[in-house]
Amino acid sequence: MNLKVRLAFMNFLQFAVWGAYLTCMGIYLTNAGMSTHIGAFFAMQGIVSIFMPALMGIVADRWIPAQRLLGLCHLLAGAFMMGAAAYGYYAGANVTFATLFTLYSVSVAFYMPTLALSNSVAYSALTQAGMDTVKDFPPIRVFGTVGFICSMWFVDIMGFKANELQFVVSGALSILLFLYTFTLPACPVSHDDKHKSLVDAFGLRAFTLFRQKKMAIFFVFSMLLGVSLQITNGFATPFIESFAKIPEFADTFGVKHSVILYSISQISETLCILMIPFFMKHFGIKNVMLIAMFAWVLRFGLLGAGDPGSKVWMFVASMIIYGVAFDFFNISGSLFVDKATDPCLRSSAQGLFMLMTNGLGATIGSLAAQEVVDLHTVGGVTQWQSCWYIFASYALIVGVAFALVFRPKKEKATK
Repeated sequence: MNLKVRLAFMNFLQFAVWGAYLTCMGIYLTNAGMSTHIGAFFAMQGIVSIFMPALMGIVADRWIPAQRLLGLCHLLAGAFMMGAAAYGYYAGANVTFATLFTLYSVSVAFYMPTLALSNSVAYSALTQAGMDTVKDFPPIRVFGTVGFICSMWFVDIMGFKANELQFVVSGALSILLFLYTFTLPACPVSHDDKHKSLVDAFGLRAFTLFRQKKMAIFFVFSMLLGVSLQITNGFATPFIESFAKIPEFADTFGVKHSVILYSISQISETLCILMIPFFMKHFGIKNVMLIAMFAWVLRFGLLGAGDPGSKVWMFVASMIIYGVAFDFFNISGSLFVDKATDPCLRSSAQGLFMLMTNGLGATIGSLAAQEVVDLHTVGGVTQWQSCWYIFASYALIVGVAFALVFRPKKEKATK
């Protein structure tokens, strides 16, 4: 089979595993009486992202080939996700937070490192085949988003979005990917006795960048923006499903298929990647990052103003804007880090960027969003509009502060 096709299928499965539950787990938790714990479930992804990818990276570099470790991590992630599904099924209405959260947390702890490991496998295979990773990898990676969307649609159409069967789909896909890794090209391990120190391996030297005012400001704002990343993943679909209690909205497409409606976000994400070169060329890095920040304001604000009926266009607009909000900052921020750091620190600096956004930022955001939702929930009824406007106000404050404080050097005009 063509190498690119093989790697594309790997990426398809890699993100299909995540798509099976990431955007609808909040619906299941709400139905299981654990709506007050949604933030904790999503925060766990950020917590394990702080240390597990670096730890597994060391193992892959020194002892276990990346494609083997990718498979082992998926086997364990899949097994514990199946365990969470089995517990949810047999416990029924008596499901408890402690047991479900423990099984889920172990699964996520082994899944999150696979995001980096799958990239390593693809880079290694393409390099060994004499291909250009910059040119050949992006089209392969797009199939990851396709897999995420397909998994979302499957779970929604099959009626799994509100029960533990979403975990079964995720676990089964993880185990399938474990088996598939035996067909992937072998990745080399380092036999150099002069291994890097743990400080280097964990990318801790990148923290010296905080000595530079410009970089310190950038990383702090990366964390502040990262607060917004997981809020809609955790709370958007439970919010849309809450309209089922209102007769005029109960039979609308959005309520019946909230996950499919939400998948417009991922479709937009795929398309917005193609727009970034144009915006980077004509507006510069700071302005592109600002566009992303103010896109978050619209993302949250439109959710607060819309409904699944006559104002469903606001929901759709919010989903489309997500592509700009997510991609423009993540990719332009990554490019800024690449240009602004010394070559010997670039990889570590990229790791620090991810730690600040998807690690610390997303963790803080998930827990803080849960507090906001809890404070606006009385008698089991949540004042969602107020919540979304609070999130939008936060994003607006971050955007304005970033515009005033962050002042990178003027970029040379691009011909």
